Amino acid sequence: MTQISRRQTLKRCGALAALAVSGIPVAPLLAASQATPPQGSPQGELVYVGMQERQIRALRFDPAAGTLTALGTVAEGLRSTWTLAHPKLPVLYAVDDDNTREGSVTAFSVHRQTGALTRLNEVASGGSGTTYLSLDVPSMTLLAANFGGGSSSSIALQPNGSLGARVSTIKETGSGPHRRQTSAHAHGIVIDPTGHYALVSDLGADRVFVYGFDRATRQLSGDDSANPAPFVATPGSGPRHMAFGPDGRFVYLLSELTAEIVTLRWDTAHGVLTPVQAQPVSSAAFEGVRSGAELAVSRDGRFVYVADRGENTMVVYRVAAGSGELSLAQRVPSGGERPWHFAIHDAGKWMLVANQRSGRVSVFAVDPVSGKLIDTGHGADIPSPVSLTFVR
Repeated sequence: MTQISRRQTLKRCGALAALAVSGIPVAPLLAASQATPPQGSPQGELVYVGMQERQIRALRFDPAAGTLTALGTVAEGLRSTWTLAHPKLPVLYAVDDDNTREGSVTAFSVHRQTGALTRLNEVASGGSGTTYLSLDVPSMTLLAANFGGGSSSSIALQPNGSLGARVSTIKETGSGPHRRQTSAHAHGIVIDPTGHYALVSDLGADRVFVYGFDRATRQLSGDDSANPAPFVATPGSGPRHMAFGPDGRFVYLLSELTAEIVTLRWDTAHGVLTPVQAQPVSSAAFEGVRSGAELAVSRDGRFVYVADRGENTMVVYRVAAGSGELSLAQRVPSGGERPWHFAIHDAGKWMLVANQRSGRVSVFAVDPVSGKLIDTGHGADIPSPVSLTFVR
């Protein structure tokens, strides 16, 4: 056995021992460490990897074993830094995140057996550098944030999953004290649980803009006199992404430039955000450049997960049921460098982390009781992975 293979074996054994201590079953992982599924095996679920390399690649994830199998490149040409799956149909949506030209969203049909993508259609997104997509399921509306253009758009979805017309676009203005804040840069957009408002986190303007949203017409309201006042974030913080808790009472806002997470109370009647708590994501000892990347709330609402690409860690918070406040539960290495994005499997037992700089998608087990993460040692090598999307 070579020295490298010995190190790999010791790492895998250490990860499995940690899993056993936590109470997570290790038998499937032991079986997976001895036998890798064949290339292109239909076993498991598809995972699409958005990249900075103008490609989309596909992986096959086996939820019984927690292993990944690379299927190769399935689309080329788009700088697909964000992808999103249709909730019911085998359709994938991908942005073209290019600040030098008009942005767009492309719909692909998914071949579930092979992972192959077939282009359905494309719609201009209303601004350059399309960087984020979300979906309002009740109205089947796709929402796009255009970083370069500082705008946000709503796009209708057709019954077959293809893209319909772009219904509305709102462009904002604003700036901040950081060198990357010379103009507005919409970085995320979500619809609140009532369906009455769209919240846009803008990195350049240090604001969370709140727009009225009409599910019947799929229209974002550009009427400043009718829209609620925006939430004003800390100057230079650079709001990046947001996530609602499952009961809709709280919103968690992650800043990119200062790597800070803010708990906000959401007033559903008036569309107003009120700060409850703010805390740094990085450890007190960290002296490097701070950079918050992604956050998500567990399905049961008990935990919030954050990717800290400045410190190369995944951070786990417990949620206080009454106040929505967060307390630190764990800070663990992300399995690579610059964790840009992560995806939690529907069953809640697994998390995949896209480590952009090291070109690695790492597999973590999720403890169902504590919410803590354990690096399984499994993963796949992918150049510059920045987005992960499960397609069942």
